[in-house]
Amino acid sequence: MADAYCSDCKSATEVVFDHSAGDTVCSECGLVLESHSIDETSEWRTFANESGDNDPARVGKASNPLLTDGGLSTVITKPNGVTSDFLSSSLGRWQNRGSNSDRSLIVAFKTIAIMSDRLGLVATIKDRANEIFKKVEDQKSSRGRNQDAILAACLYIACRQEDKPRTVKEICSVANGATKKEIGRAKEYIVKQLELEMGQSVEMGTIHAGDFMRRFCSNLGMNHQSMKAAQEAVQKSEEFDIRRSPISIAAAVIYIVTQLSEDKKPLKDVSLATGVAEGTIRNSYKDLYPHIGKIIPTWYAKEEDLKILTTP
Repeated sequence: MADAYCSDCKSATEVVFDHSAGDTVCSECGLVLESHSIDETSEWRTFANESGDNDPARVGKASNPLLTDGGLSTVITKPNGVTSDFLSSSLGRWQNRGSNSDRSLIVAFKTIAIMSDRLGLVATIKDRANEIFKKVEDQKSSRGRNQDAILAACLYIACRQEDKPRTVKEICSVANGATKKEIGRAKEYIVKQLELEMGQSVEMGTIHAGDFMRRFCSNLGMNHQSMKAAQEAVQKSEEFDIRRSPISIAAAVIYIVTQLSEDKKPLKDVSLATGVAEGTIRNSYKDLYPHIGKIIPTWYAKEEDLKILTTP
């Protein structure tokens, strides 16, 4: 019950809400203060025979347009007290037959969702990966291939298309055992299949070294000032013809910036944080070294400060 003003009692009185009629009634005189009102709150109800399930919510999950029935199909369970094998009955066979069409998709979508959560990806990337996998699955040409690699490659492509790229090594870390080579092959296969379906090249988005800086710096535990300097330096590096992968350039820039700070990081730590081999970082550092004076922000390191850097 709640308090409300009753025009008949001329005072604030307790009111009772009649859920069946949708009426608000004064508890003192019985006057209907409001009729046919709509209860827009969630419906809650706990059934006595639902032992072990204390969640009273009766709200279904969101529909999935990629599934045949939107993911809202009815599941027939084994009745209480039945001792015979339910799955061998006609009812059980029809239940399994009706769910086979989307069973593989549901399992795949769950796997993509788990990988996305582990990488901290937003829902739009997960949904894009689901769409890519559905297109590949509809072509019925991925049978016999490494399913884990296919799903990981779908997620890699989705990250690229949503301008939130992840390295193949990062994708591999959550790919249920699929190797970098397997994911790379799966990516090429998927792109080829999508191009055949659409009749045009697949837009993957351009990878820039700056796309990885914030995440790599965070993995290394760099402070805000060093992180800002690394981001500015990697943007400047794009003005020069440095023929290295963006990931390698990002790792080399981070190594340079940390060597100019008080909290110097060893090459091994930079390699672990970025996933780039130490030898690759050294080679990228060698290519960046002639341009260091123009790449590193002057507010972060003066020209004389750059002399402490080792000559490659």
